[in-house]
Amino acid sequence: MRPLIRPARHGDGAALARIDFATWSPLHAVTERPKAPADPFFDGHRDPREHLVAEEAGELLGYAVVRRPVPLPAFAHVRQIQGLAVREEARGRGVARALLRACVAGARAQDARRLTLRVLGHNAPARALYASEGFRVEGVLPSEVFVGGTYVDDVLMGMAL
Repeated sequence: MRPLIRPARHGDGAALARIDFATWSPLHAVTERPKAPADPFFDGHRDPREHLVAEEAGELLGYAVVRRPVPLPAFAHVRQIQGLAVREEARGRGVARALLRACVAGARAQDARRLTLRVLGHNAPARALYASEGFRVEGVLPSEVFVGGTYVDDVLMGMAL
């Protein structure tokens, strides 16, 4: 069964906070390990209008965040994926790919001309997924991020829409 991809709603916040907490890993996170799920999930930094969720049988499996990377008119044509998380038990079922494709479709629907993302250099599974969906490496910031006790590259990927 394919998950339903839909815009997030305020009522999804508690489930998304649990997903965010459960999926934290130094493989992709640049923040400290949270002590508990964020409450509230949708705050001044997070807006449900910028989130897509994957839902199956009424249960949230994952989410993606797509927003303008810079709030200036010169960047109005760019959208950036700034988060993608899938619950462990839903991995390997195409949920991340479905979310990623919905991000592309949503950016196109907003008349964006580019979609970009940043991924840690050691996150080979994510980099492979992004590449398989048409994202290309556009830059590498060597040893830009200190995470998990080591310095890792910040890889910039993008695609023309």
